[in-house]
Amino acid sequence: MPETQRSAPAPASTPLRVAVIIGSVRKDRFGPVPARWISGRLAARPGLEAETVDLAEYGLPPVLNGNDPGEPLPEPVEALGERLQWADAFVVVTPVYNRSYPASLKTVIDWFHEEWTAKPIGFVSYGGMTGGVQAVEHLRGVFAEFNTVSPREAVLFPNFWEAFDQDGRPVEAEAVSGVTEVFLDQLLWWTRALRRARVESPFPAEGEL
Repeated sequence: MPETQRSAPAPASTPLRVAVIIGSVRKDRFGPVPARWISGRLAARPGLEAETVDLAEYGLPPVLNGNDPGEPLPEPVEALGERLQWADAFVVVTPVYNRSYPASLKTVIDWFHEEWTAKPIGFVSYGGMTGGVQAVEHLRGVFAEFNTVSPREAVLFPNFWEAFDQDGRPVEAEAVSGVTEVFLDQLLWWTRALRRARVESPFPAEGEL
């Protein structure tokens, strides 16, 4: 898979850096609503920087580069790669499409490799009765290819059209808040642990295990 240039992990003294990825790029998408909400919850945590990454702003090519390692990356891929490399952890906000996740997420996953490696990835999903859990479980398996860690907890919004008020806040605020705090506690625990590990020793590349 194509890789961008390796950069050093952030020092342990810098704030934890979490990228919130809006996974849907379709017209009239709902994704920005839960993305803004979870970004706000992250921003309320001390010692943390949260940044929203909207895949709709990049227009990633659906066709990947070939086998030539010297082939330049398309400009949108290079720009997005810098933002992903910056992050110590990710929160992927995803809908469920036909019992799985959208093609836009598979495209961004496949364009990159080390940008994901040895980092935690949490999930906020929305859908019908199941709240998008099928998309989350499929994404866990895909991201495992990059030696990522997914916290057990995820934040799911069943019947999403009823789940948020006009101000973009969850209607069932108390119930959602409890789940979200556990989710963030787990995500940030792994974020601290894995950043410390990456600073102490680079993650072994293939053939170095």
